[in-house]
Amino acid sequence: MNILRKSLIATACAAALVSTSGNLMAQGQGRGNFDPAQMKENRLNRLRDELEIKDDAEWNAIEGKLSKVYDARANVMSSVMRGAFGRGGARQRNNNGNADDQGQRPRRPPMMGEPSPAYDALQKAIEDKAPAAELKTKLTAYRAEIKDRQAKLQAAEEDLRSVLTSRQEAIATVNGFLQ
Repeated sequence: MNILRKSLIATACAAALVSTSGNLMAQGQGRGNFDPAQMKENRLNRLRDELEIKDDAEWNAIEGKLSKVYDARANVMSSVMRGAFGRGGARQRNNNGNADDQGQRPRRPPMMGEPSPAYDALQKAIEDKAPAAELKTKLTAYRAEIKDRQAKLQAAEEDLRSVLTSRQEAIATVNGFLQ
């Protein structure tokens, strides 16, 4: 995935988070009440308005496909951007995800997407200072997981395109649902 594509994906996700966090703050909800499912629902409803879909039958045909794209994009982002926004480095945690006795702050739960087992394995190998051969194996598995998630995103995007008009496809594209 080239740098421009990664930048576009990150920008779209950041814009979605910023617009949603502004709405949550306006409603008196703080960071502690962040609800990814509510964020997704709000985003899909805003897109329904922008797509000018009035008919429930048409929305039902499109909503599931939009949801799959949303989830697939979140999974790609969680695996690609996790180091930047997630765990980020060698931190020791107990089983509850809380700080250990060394006084480190607790790790936040992931904001979106499925956890990446290959990322976790690679991160653990780095923390354990694993031999080069093991690191190479974990890195290969992590890259394969990213490619798999990207392939699922592309398939979900193509499925969505199959039910959209040209205008709707353009609107979904500028809203970050299609590339």
